[in-house]
Amino acid sequence: MQASEVAENLGRLQGTLTSIEKVLDLPALRNEATALEEQAAAPDLWDDPASAQQVTSRLSFVQGELKRVTDLRSRVDDAAVLLEMGESEGDAGVLTEVEQELALLRDAIGELEVRTLLSGEYDAREALVTIRSEAGGVDAADWAQMLMRMYLRWAERHGYPTEVYDISYAEEAGIKSATFAVKAPYAYGTLSVEQGTHRLVRISPFDNQSRRQTSFAGVEVLPVTEQTDHIDIPENEVRVDVFRSSGPGGQSVNTTDSAVRLTHIPTGIVVSCQNEKSQLQNRAAAMRVLQSRLLERRRQEERAQMDALKGDSSGSWGNQMRSYVLHPYQMVKDLRTEQETGNTAAVLDGDLDAFIESGIRWRKQTDRD
Repeated sequence: MQASEVAENLGRLQGTLTSIEKVLDLPALRNEATALEEQAAAPDLWDDPASAQQVTSRLSFVQGELKRVTDLRSRVDDAAVLLEMGESEGDAGVLTEVEQELALLRDAIGELEVRTLLSGEYDAREALVTIRSEAGGVDAADWAQMLMRMYLRWAERHGYPTEVYDISYAEEAGIKSATFAVKAPYAYGTLSVEQGTHRLVRISPFDNQSRRQTSFAGVEVLPVTEQTDHIDIPENEVRVDVFRSSGPGGQSVNTTDSAVRLTHIPTGIVVSCQNEKSQLQNRAAAMRVLQSRLLERRRQEERAQMDALKGDSSGSWGNQMRSYVLHPYQMVKDLRTEQETGNTAAVLDGDLDAFIESGIRWRKQTDRD
């Protein structure tokens, strides 16, 4: 590549990074970091563990964002200096080094640019993910468990804490459903593009004739509720049932009635939690899930009212959103964005960033249209 082309690519990256810095509002982020540091240093911070966790989590995120942007700016500036040296000395080796660095910067800045597209009302929230087996019998239950592992591995790759609230195991293999939280800022905005039906095509390991099987699992992503959401749930509208926690095959994992099932009588929404040690903890976790479901229900009702006013008759984009083919060829393909890869093993092991980023860009473009 000629020096002029390298300089042109560098200029584009500098412009993109400058736009990102404006959108993120670095002075405001620095002020927020200072304020959070003062709160984190307060001697009575941990008198309220929930509030303390919120403060420290937000501080860690803000500091990480600032470091991420400043490190990228430093690398871009260093690349500009190196390019100038290479041009003045006519050193082709230096130009090659700059070109390689620009390729790495392009990926890193592109990933950061996607974050700036998460501007929805709840995008900055933590995420509550529910996976359910759908059509396909035992293969669908197994597929639901594979999806759960995929998302937990994705979170692990990014260092995002997760908490499993409930798993309902299927009789033969896999799971009927599972609910877990991804406790990181912008987890909801990031994972919300994963909502919909995921289709798996493979040779069934449960078929003694080794026939090809198509199975389906649904992914639901909700924002975790906060105190400002005002989701009021009167006690007389919730039925509470307790039962013993159980593992695969009905094996007892708890000798007391610590698992909790909540039924919201007006809507019929049912949630359960069995993974905490005490009934009180399970009830609190189940209530958080119920609040998130009711918040989403309210959002859907408001959206339906707006769509009715606008005459919007389009269907949900979430259904049938991605196919995972393991036989007769290897391919994962997003049916909305056309993003695809033949490395199915990597995707199922949590390598989802390319699909998630293309989904976020697609959604933003769809909203504009």
